[in-house]
Amino acid sequence: MSSSPSPRSGRRPLAATERRELVRNRLIESRLTPNAISLTGFLLCVGAAVLVAERLFFLGGLMFIVGSVCDTLDGRYSRMSGKGSPFGAFLDSTLDRIEEGVVLTAVAAYFASRDMQFAVAACVIAVLASLMVSYTRARAEALGVECKVGIATRAVRVVILSIGLLFAKGAGLADFELLAPAVYVLAGLSTITVLQRIFHVRKALTEPAATA
Repeated sequence: MSSSPSPRSGRRPLAATERRELVRNRLIESRLTPNAISLTGFLLCVGAAVLVAERLFFLGGLMFIVGSVCDTLDGRYSRMSGKGSPFGAFLDSTLDRIEEGVVLTAVAAYFASRDMQFAVAACVIAVLASLMVSYTRARAEALGVECKVGIATRAVRVVILSIGLLFAKGAGLADFELLAPAVYVLAGLSTITVLQRIFHVRKALTEPAATA
């Protein structure tokens, strides 16, 4: 005679929502803060810049990727845990700009050592344009205009630069050079994104006046 199987324990398996709630509660109770995640990402990106300066492009690319992932996690953790603060949001945005700039500065130094002046100039343009991408959004939102348009968002820029580092000459993945082309693409797309946001804000601010 068969009988229905009995559970090995009295506990029923947790549903997905219950597991997420359990993780959320444990994180809230922990000492982990969004600022700690932001600072960890910053230190990792500084470490990536050091590795790039030492010509360890593959390791530098991996560290840059991990540091950039931390930058995406701190905001989500802030919202999930309720530990966010206005200063934390300010710190996160500030460190994001420094991280990208410090890695590109190390890349520019590498190009300068190889007398690749055009690539050095592209690094400078990429840094300035990435700063302007963020500035145009912040300035637009101060005017009451949502400004998230453009092709070279932070995530896109991270992907482009990471590919360049992982496939740089001597990185170990392949015997070809993608670092310089990646910087050229990064500089070009970031500049285009700045122009896209300028035209977007101009349109948003002039359309109400035109229809009034």
